[in-house]
Amino acid sequence: MAPYLTSPLESVDSALTSATKTAPALVAPEPEHCPGPESTLAGQGDACAGCPNQAICASAPKGPDPDIPLITQRLAGISHKILVLSGKGGVGKSTFTTMLAHAFASNPSNTVGIMDTDICGPSIPKMMGVESETIHVTSTGWEPVWVSDNLGVMSVQFMLPNRDDAVIWRGAKKNGLIKQFLKDVEWGVMDYLVIDTPPGTSDEHLSVNGYLKESGVDGAVLVTTPQEVALLDVRKEIDFCRKAGIRILGLVENMSGFVCPKCTHTSEIFRATTGGGRRLAKEMGIPFLGAVPLDGRIGMACDFGESFFDSFPDSPTCGALKEVVRNVGSELGVKAEDVLGEV
Repeated sequence: MAPYLTSPLESVDSALTSATKTAPALVAPEPEHCPGPESTLAGQGDACAGCPNQAICASAPKGPDPDIPLITQRLAGISHKILVLSGKGGVGKSTFTTMLAHAFASNPSNTVGIMDTDICGPSIPKMMGVESETIHVTSTGWEPVWVSDNLGVMSVQFMLPNRDDAVIWRGAKKNGLIKQFLKDVEWGVMDYLVIDTPPGTSDEHLSVNGYLKESGVDGAVLVTTPQEVALLDVRKEIDFCRKAGIRILGLVENMSGFVCPKCTHTSEIFRATTGGGRRLAKEMGIPFLGAVPLDGRIGMACDFGESFFDSFPDSPTCGALKEVVRNVGSELGVKAEDVLGEV
């Protein structure tokens, strides 16, 4: 049967640890400003006063999650694990995740997976054309939904009774589902696991990084658009990665100009008032993976769940995306001919 869904700031190290601890059994809902039952502040914060769970949280074990070795064993067959991050929403991060996965999977020798950790806004299944699918459970675990023979997806969207149902969860339940995606999904032997995250530097990011500490994350690809409003939040994402010990594979500038398909004139939809992604990458000392221009047909391909590479191979945007993917492969130490299956 397919599964269905029925305060004071911590340091980064403390937050990463608390995000992966075993949750105690609570007798009442968590209060509004609850520090989290697995936090080192559990049962001790101001919000804990008068809470029926205070004694439970205070006495709960604070050791590392015993499931982490199981997660490490489950993911042992995956060669490269890549996080896709953005500080700002709306910069095309999930779209880029699908493009990256489609590009890797264009080489039939590669097996690729996408793990959608955007619990409240799971758009990956729609973009991949598998929105109506459900999860199959076997004796070895949950099976990813396969888009093609070598491209699989796991998302909370597959578990919703209705496609428009909202997931209204606090951090602890989000963390629990992310753990299940890592521990209970039969990912098998894969070349790449691309992990799509929501914007920001919060629960989902801490959980993924904490659970993957032992098995290892190859690094993160950061996505931005050229304007300073987006770059402002990307700087925070870079700071998060450095504090959390996540290697930054590089920065992608998405929506970098628009080339008219009729007259070929280039328009700057989002003007790089402070130098854009290229200058930011230079200032922060991280690789610049490339600039990807807008093409309205990308949105159409995502709406219909099609591969942009297969549908519009002659688009300048397609060529720019392939160059970015080659640069990601280079940062991973993968030979150019093994990334896309072409020289």
